[in-house]
Amino acid sequence: MKGIISVHDKTGLADFARGLAGLGVELYSTGGTHKALIDAGVAVKSISELTGFPEILDGRVKTLHPVVHAGILARRDLPEHRAELERQGIAPIDLVVVNLYPFVQTVTKPGVSLEDALENIDIGGPTMLRAAAKNYPSVIVVVDPADYAPLLEMLAAGDGLPAVGRVPQPERRRLARKAFQHVASYDTAISQYLKDPQDILPDSFTIALSKLFDTRYGENPHQRAAFYAEESVTDPNPGGIRSAEQLHGKELSYNNVMDADAAWNTACDFPGPTVVVVKHTNPCGLAGHNDLAEAYRRAFAGDPVSAFGGIVAVNRRFTLAVAQEIGKTFYEIIIAPDYDDEALDLLRKKRDLRILRAAPPSLAGLDYRRVVGGLLVQERDDIPDAEIEPKAVTKRKPTDAEMRDLLFANRAVKHIKSNAIVFVKDSALVGMGAGQPNRVTSVMLAARAAGDKAKGAVMASDAFFPFPDGIETAAEAGITAVIQPGGSIRDAEAIAAAAAHNMAMVFTGHRHFKH
Repeated sequence: MKGIISVHDKTGLADFARGLAGLGVELYSTGGTHKALIDAGVAVKSISELTGFPEILDGRVKTLHPVVHAGILARRDLPEHRAELERQGIAPIDLVVVNLYPFVQTVTKPGVSLEDALENIDIGGPTMLRAAAKNYPSVIVVVDPADYAPLLEMLAAGDGLPAVGRVPQPERRRLARKAFQHVASYDTAISQYLKDPQDILPDSFTIALSKLFDTRYGENPHQRAAFYAEESVTDPNPGGIRSAEQLHGKELSYNNVMDADAAWNTACDFPGPTVVVVKHTNPCGLAGHNDLAEAYRRAFAGDPVSAFGGIVAVNRRFTLAVAQEIGKTFYEIIIAPDYDDEALDLLRKKRDLRILRAAPPSLAGLDYRRVVGGLLVQERDDIPDAEIEPKAVTKRKPTDAEMRDLLFANRAVKHIKSNAIVFVKDSALVGMGAGQPNRVTSVMLAARAAGDKAKGAVMASDAFFPFPDGIETAAEAGITAVIQPGGSIRDAEAIAAAAAHNMAMVFTGHRHFKH
């Protein structure tokens, strides 16, 4: 039995190769892998001893040789293939162990040039992997060090079978699928790197995903689910929930991940100290204050009923004072950039509470939404503050305090499902309406949630008011100022309704639908 080993990831390499050699496998290798095995005292030959041809072009051509690829691709079940190998003096190759250069890690290092990137594109490795995976009924292909130990056990079992036959056909097929996926993810990274940064939505592209973990189930118990991380050259360290460290508590569920992502994205969108409480991906509590404990109290007060069983995100270091406040209510998850030791000790007394430490989420990359048979793809809803120029369209201009709350509300409303309405007072969400088929119903829901707290509050809308009824309803609740994108053919009616109630109205020119 002959095998080729050429790996970048040398985890477990020496023990695996030593085990193969002990089973009588004749090993061949290239470059750094060959040296590593020699240094480890493993019997291994260079690939040039197999091909009878030297490595050339600074190592660009090593395994691209008929002796290698005929040995891999020959079908053992076809007499004519076996006869052809014999006529050419080529021995079958039964095992290919290859994993590829970490292209993403290479090209994301500071100062890497195009020339460096191109030199790190592996050609021989993917070619051998594709050949071996194509011929998996006759060849064993391995890309993942996690498969080394189980494979050695199968090969050692023997039972009088030919070497390849000791590995069951379904297992060889599984290994072949992993090999093709390894190459596909690798090619995806190269394609991403070579893409013109201005070509945001190319005619075709692929997405590479790697599983982080299985969840207990999906949105419902009858649905299987897992959390996958996108492998990206353009955004290799995206932060957020994908990269979060779990410090305590039960494993995350599918819904936990969705809600945690919504909470963390919302909290990190605010520049000042902010606390957000999310339920079913919508912020039901949100407040900003220099005293984080006070920010939490105000966020909780926004909707104490909905807060129960929700997710809390804090965009500053989590203090003991905040932990003491939060401990009074049941929550599923707490997220923060870091924690004081005393706060962590107190939070860990809640056995099932999931505690996450996360970096701010990146705003790079694209936003994907699954539909049957395809994906909707768009840029993220991120408009720099410098591009937002609120324009007062009523005779009465907002006061400084109203304007602060209007800008806070405008930032909050983009994180709530359309049709979205928020009421804000003193940098705290006091009422919210979300996901309604018409905007006036969202205003009614926000007013009902706010109650007396709506008096003197401001209102933000994620899109324009198609009729003045939403403004009239807000005025009845006690709203004093409104911020909205504008752009309706009935803008004049909305402005007139605001003016009639001495409300200030501000247009931003930017819509924030979140379906």
